[in-house]
Amino acid sequence: VVAVGAGTTAFAVARQLLDIPGLTLVTNSLPVADLVRTAAENGNGNAPVLLLTGGTPTPSAALVGPLADQAIRSLHVDVLIMGAHGVSERAGLTTPNLAEAQTNRTLIASARRVVVVADHSKWDVVGLSAFATLPEIDCFVTDRALAPAAQLVLNETTGQLVLAGT
Repeated sequence: VVAVGAGTTAFAVARQLLDIPGLTLVTNSLPVADLVRTAAENGNGNAPVLLLTGGTPTPSAALVGPLADQAIRSLHVDVLIMGAHGVSERAGLTTPNLAEAQTNRTLIASARRVVVVADHSKWDVVGLSAFATLPEIDCFVTDRALAPAAQLVLNETTGQLVLAGT
């Protein structure tokens, strides 16, 4: 069981999960849900079983709020893949939306393993509300354009840093 959060980078990862047989995908992202639904409608026999959390949509098409949080709390997922509006050594992972931050915290609490996917442009960006500290992240995936000082911080504070791309 894999949970995929909202955002463009998490959506890009979700596209790579469409052909994994036997996968159950939990999401609070309307675009990810539509992606999985369309794959199944187009005859992809390996399309994941989809569990949509429910909730109130945000401008970024994330379902958040008490209904989403209640549904997520009842689940146990193996891996959570999520993005962030901003990442910093001091603030951790942040978003400008308070309700989205709470739902992200709930997603993190439901996961055995937390994987964050965020490109270098998110480093040192701080949104209004924090939803995770760097030590809560089991794996941080970013691109090779991330500054060496930021790489050092992530190497020291997260479980694993993965630099994607060439």
